[in-house]
Amino acid sequence: MGRSIGNDMTEVWDQSAWSAFERRTARAVTTAARPHIAWARAVRASRTILRTYSTSFFIVTRFLPPAKRGQVEVVYAAVRYPDEIVDTFPISPAQRLRLLDQWAENYEQGLKYATLQQAVAAGLNPFVAAFAQVARQRGIPFQHYHSFLEAMRLDVNPRPFLDLEDLVESYIYGSATVVGYFLAYVYGASRPDQFARALTASRDLGIALQLTNFLRDVPEDKRRGRVYLPQDMLRAEGIAEMNIADESSRRALKRVLRQLSNTAEQFYSNAESNLDAFSPDCRVAIQSCIQVYRQLNQRIGASTDGVLRRESVPLKEKFRVLPPSKYWRLPLAYLGAL
Repeated sequence: MGRSIGNDMTEVWDQSAWSAFERRTARAVTTAARPHIAWARAVRASRTILRTYSTSFFIVTRFLPPAKRGQVEVVYAAVRYPDEIVDTFPISPAQRLRLLDQWAENYEQGLKYATLQQAVAAGLNPFVAAFAQVARQRGIPFQHYHSFLEAMRLDVNPRPFLDLEDLVESYIYGSATVVGYFLAYVYGASRPDQFARALTASRDLGIALQLTNFLRDVPEDKRRGRVYLPQDMLRAEGIAEMNIADESSRRALKRVLRQLSNTAEQFYSNAESNLDAFSPDCRVAIQSCIQVYRQLNQRIGASTDGVLRRESVPLKEKFRVLPPSKYWRLPLAYLGAL
């Protein structure tokens, strides 16, 4: 599960729970007395989604300034729901594609409204409508979100990927790189002439995070008929068809995972080397994100049985790579104050 950035699978809502939450959020937004209250309610609902699905990403985003943090939470909600459509809702492939098409239409319509309240009052999903507002305000190229949805459609009808370049360009670009771009537009650059470097860092971090997700979720993806490991790397280890139940196949697969973990590590390093390109008020959060997910990547690469179980990083170990001076934010976050 979890093509979206920062998915820890701490809890899962079923389709009816999502629908009920959407209705409550839409009602809260449309009944707000002022536009800024409507926005705050959409952000609070998006924060609930983030807390529900990703402990790690929730923690690192607490280190962002409030306005940017709210927009990042909205971004997360806008990528989380399509991910649930293709991964967890018990519906047919045709129904999944139809829901993704409806979501894309909501996004297109949301871009036309001046305010979030107007969009939701017109019947648009509050989370994609909120994201459309972020895209307008931050100047996010509108086609990037369509690229994300195209990657989600590829999950509905998966195909093998020939090599790492094919995986990165055909799938990771839409599933993670453009999500990194969304965040870069929210974070901002240290100077206007540094924004290109910020986008490069976002691309590298997106690839790293997605590779780590792939490595963690191999068994679960296999059960869904998906293989996000390059075919040339599998063939080089003599793997024609993944058979996790076979010990010799698992040993070969571990070598592939270790190799891809090393590749992800290089992308983490590349992203870190360009950290100074981002606005100073966001660097602690981005650095924390790199360190937390790097831990997970390293655990997977060193694991002797990662193919058989889903690796995770204990909460106390996540805290060790976070800035101690910022710890005070975390209790407040879980109490709902941040």
